Amino acid sequence: MRLERQESNGDWRLLASAQTDQDGRCVPLPAESDALTAGIYRLRFDTGTYFGSHNIDSLYPMVEVTFRVRDGEQHFHIPLLLSPHGYTTYRGS
Repeated sequence: MRLERQESNGDWRLLASAQTDQDGRCVPLPAESDALTAGIYRLRFDTGTYFGSHNIDSLYPMVEVTFRVRDGEQHFHIPLLLSPHGYTTYRGS
């Protein structure tokens, strides 16, 4: 999984990356000491590698979740619920 921020010119800059654990969770991105500033961000999940390592054929080799951070917002919990042929996401608490 990668956390990226969109620059003013439209390019994406990598802020952090991590692998999920056995429960599908990862450490907070970015580290809690590095607060997100207002802007557009995306999480990129390499789902193809995950499913491939389990010998599962999947429809989506990559899932990208793009979201906006507004001034004053700091904590985001964005779960990705995933199956081989579908996914959903939401803003958790």
